[in-house]
Amino acid sequence: MNTKLTLTLEKEVIETAKKYAKEKGQSLSEMVENYFKLLTVNRINLKEDQLSPKVRKLRGIIKTTENVDYKQMLTEELSKKYGI
Repeated sequence: MNTKLTLTLEKEVIETAKKYAKEKGQSLSEMVENYFKLLTVNRINLKEDQLSPKVRKLRGIIKTTENVDYKQMLTEELSKKYGI
């Protein structure tokens, strides 16, 4: 279930974030939601219906024989992507 959130930010920050989100093919809401998920990745276990449609579609398509810590990998990649 989506819920509306009102944030108060500097105008320049919002404009820059909108441009960045557009370059990445995301809405600003998706970008903020992903950022919050990144911050809280170790605090919650996401259920299937909480994943975005894009993630649900891609989930499980990569197979590996190695023991991979996907949460750690996700955290590292999102940190690189968003410069956290």
